[in-house]
Amino acid sequence: MIRLTLHQLNILQAVARGGSFSRASRELRLSQPAVSMQIKQLEDSLGLPLFEQIGKRIHLTEAGKEVLTYARAITQQLDELEGVLNGLKGLSGGRLRISVATTANYFIPTLLGNFSRRYPDVTVTLDVTNRETLLRQLSENTVDLVIMGQPPVEADVEAEAFMDNPLVVVAPPDHPLAGKKKIPLARLQEETFLVRESGSGTRIAMERFFNERGMKLRTGMEVGSNEAIKQSVQAGLGLGLLSQATIEQELALKRLVVLDIAEFPIMRQWFVVHRKGKRLSAAAEAFRNFLLAQPGNRRRPGKAESLHRRKRKP
Repeated sequence: MIRLTLHQLNILQAVARGGSFSRASRELRLSQPAVSMQIKQLEDSLGLPLFEQIGKRIHLTEAGKEVLTYARAITQQLDELEGVLNGLKGLSGGRLRISVATTANYFIPTLLGNFSRRYPDVTVTLDVTNRETLLRQLSENTVDLVIMGQPPVEADVEAEAFMDNPLVVVAPPDHPLAGKKKIPLARLQEETFLVRESGSGTRIAMERFFNERGMKLRTGMEVGSNEAIKQSVQAGLGLGLLSQATIEQELALKRLVVLDIAEFPIMRQWFVVHRKGKRLSAAAEAFRNFLLAQPGNRRRPGKAESLHRRKRKP
């Protein structure tokens, strides 16, 4: 009979996520020897090595990959059990784990504050991260809900739009185009743009918008955050394409201006996303409904949800 503990399975998942015992120890707030000992005991119990060292990183063996799959499934089942029990008790003591795109962090704290005042007994864990990590979390089903601007249409997810997310072109106040009206879209081809990293939701929306119009923009630096883009635009290094939600303070302080470009803004939405078929906890269901009830929301399905519905038709 296999003898293992949930504690060992949690440590296994942490080591697999971080690719090292030291990262797992920091994440779990355990000593590195304690992490190593628990993995060694698990390997002894199973009779197979779960990790192997290649270079400076450790990697899962085939046995490790199998155990990790079951560990995630067990964790998911326990989370669902907790959600069911919390539902029977109401929201008292419930837990909500959400992960949001970096741009969403400009407005999500306010929404979470309002939600927490309504449900003070719910414990919220918030992770602010990039699109790549959001997609991995959805794939591995490690969070309750994800807030993002571009749901993955190829993934098996449910996505619902809850708030508009207009993208605008920003410039320093002394830019030659500042203050001009109805600037032709083609004029932007004469400018240099600072862009987010490849794969970001904003970058995807920008490239799709201009590709559909047969236009190619001149790009300068590739920048890894909205804050870095704003600072670079203020320094006169180029124009930026940003979510309106990210620039309210800069507009108020007159550090940036929004250019009046024909066909702009690019209208997008913010989506609340979860794995298709996932049984949401009472806390997660309450937060989802809270988002969908925001002023101006029309409870319209997102692209990913609509595509999956069409696929299910005979």
